[in-house]
Amino acid sequence: MSVSTPPVILASSSIWRARLLEQINVSFETISPDVDETPAPDESPDALALRLARDKAAKIAASRPEAIVIGSDQVAHVDGRLLGKPGTAARAREQLRMQSGQRVEFHTGLCVCAPAFDTPRTHLETVTTRFRTLDDAEIARYVAAEDVTATAGSLKSEGLGITLVEAIESRDPSALVGLPLIATRRLLVDAGLTLP
Repeated sequence: MSVSTPPVILASSSIWRARLLEQINVSFETISPDVDETPAPDESPDALALRLARDKAAKIAASRPEAIVIGSDQVAHVDGRLLGKPGTAARAREQLRMQSGQRVEFHTGLCVCAPAFDTPRTHLETVTTRFRTLDDAEIARYVAAEDVTATAGSLKSEGLGITLVEAIESRDPSALVGLPLIATRRLLVDAGLTLP
């Protein structure tokens, strides 16, 4: 008697995370979790990214316990200041001015809940990005050309944002887009999926 593979759910509304997951040949559905993304007092950026990934996965897993649920979230910071999703073009320009000429860390939290796991499995991937020195005209052109209002740190490295940086330091470049695929693949295999 064969054992069926659990369905896979990506707990996200991000088209970029969905595209990344498609890249490793996973069949999945997406459900957008509604979680409060407000940082707790004195919560570090990396702890916030992991907590939000856990909260997203747990929220969907509570109603779909038969599924493998993937949660992920990204938090950027420069000089100890959090750079969340800007929400407006004006705030995006402000964030990019803060990052000009700076080293910016992007922490991507990952959490997988699965029937095969006694407890959720987590992973944190940190990417360090060195921004070029940007002038206001460059920043304005970028924000006008690419909608970054829902992007942590106002940087879409998978698009025009790559033109704003000098270097990206990472073990897993997919983490900067929002889902660390190397760790995701490992956790999905641990959860019982067969992947290349």
